[in-house]
Amino acid sequence: MTKHNFGRLFFTLPYYLWLLLFVIAPLVLIFYQSFLGLDGHLTVQNYLTYARSATYLKMTLNSVWYAFLITAITLMIAYPLAYLIAQLKRRDFWLALMILPTWINLLLKTYAFIGILSQSGPLNALTKALGLGSHQLLFTDAAFVIVAAYIELPFMVLPIYNAIVGIRPSLINASLDLGASRVQTFWRVIFPLTKGGVEAGIQAVFIPALSLFMITRLIGGNRVITLGTAIEEHFLTTQNWGLGSTIGVVLVVAMLIVMLLTDGANAVKKGGKRG
Repeated sequence: MTKHNFGRLFFTLPYYLWLLLFVIAPLVLIFYQSFLGLDGHLTVQNYLTYARSATYLKMTLNSVWYAFLITAITLMIAYPLAYLIAQLKRRDFWLALMILPTWINLLLKTYAFIGILSQSGPLNALTKALGLGSHQLLFTDAAFVIVAAYIELPFMVLPIYNAIVGIRPSLINASLDLGASRVQTFWRVIFPLTKGGVEAGIQAVFIPALSLFMITRLIGGNRVITLGTAIEEHFLTTQNWGLGSTIGVVLVVAMLIVMLLTDGANAVKKGGKRG
């Protein structure tokens, strides 16, 4: 082994160990455990229970629907926000302010929203001052989606922002010089060149949104039932780890499908350009 190869192995070994211990091993364990019944014997009953249950089907549809809503809302807010930040002079400063909430613990942010949306919170105080009365803002579907979208927003902004600032100004100037309006330049030049960032943002938001459970408990008040809450219930309450692992496998498969769809669309686009 040459010195160069030894140095590469030395520096990459911690990464592969981390990948093995904290990514591959847990996935293998969950997959194996999904075939264990309550008696500890191997069985496919967990998958049959999931496939035959209308409740789990509804949870799956709820998970996908809410993840889609959260992703759509964050995308509609994140793209113009990322575009605006990219045009500012001190864009690194504003981007840092955008990312700053990600440094705060998720539980702390969730409890902060409980205070904001509560009956005695500032939003209800504002509606009372405007003569609109007091409203039940907490423990609603809308509150869950809004809070989840706020928490996931930075993860959508960052890849889109990176894609926008990566566009060469000469391409935009060329489009304008050739007679295209700014709207046409955006749709014909800027947006196509930032599709990779949009796809990365969709992955970064949609995949975690599929398995949310803490926000559904604290903000949704258990009115929003998803696969994430079902996994928590089976592991912590019913102690049916086999069925909880089965739902976990379903979530992993759903996440892989999302990744394949977004990466596949990108691959088709690149392949079309080569042709």
